[in-house]
Amino acid sequence: MIFTRIIKGRAASLLFASVCVLGLSACQVLPEAKSLRLFTLPQDRAASLPRQDATLSKNLRVRAPQANRVISSSRIAVVPRGSELSAYSGARWSDPAPTLLRDRLIEAFMQDGRLQGVYDEDNRLRADVELSGELRAFQSEYINGMPEVRILLDLRLTNGSGRELLATRRFEVTEPSASENIEQVVASFGRASDRLSAEVVAWAVEAISQMVVTSP
Repeated sequence: MIFTRIIKGRAASLLFASVCVLGLSACQVLPEAKSLRLFTLPQDRAASLPRQDATLSKNLRVRAPQANRVISSSRIAVVPRGSELSAYSGARWSDPAPTLLRDRLIEAFMQDGRLQGVYDEDNRLRADVELSGELRAFQSEYINGMPEVRILLDLRLTNGSGRELLATRRFEVTEPSASENIEQVVASFGRASDRLSAEVVAWAVEAISQMVVTSP
């Protein structure tokens, strides 16, 4: 009886080992998961305007804009047809789109140089003015069979406490892509963001200049 149990035990062990080996073999022939590609937001530094001397003794806080669930994620949004909102497969932004755009705006203000200080919402330094808003579109849209990047951003300037509205404006830029290739689409996002940032800086600095002039 004991000998029979030992044999049965050994047989069960051999069977278990055989199943494990077969399982490993099966795992080896399964296709590997497609790697995920991460993209930063390109910037054309050669097209940047020369830095100017600080002329406004004001500090600006730039907050990441609010956005819907798809745009506020790290997915690269695309509208393939009509009102269908999707995302490119196998590709992601290095950070959520609102964060990328906020950082691009901060960089543009710093390159401009006319404000005393520029920082994001995580910085605890006192701000004289705040820039915030809603990112309505940050996506590529197929127009006549080809992708075109579209950025739609509603912005508002408030005082440092956020209780007094100083100015508001809607910004919209579009930039065609040279092809449907994801690298070309990402490059178009970069060019569109550069153009939008230049417009935002010009508007905001002018609005803050008027605030300085009218302040007692």
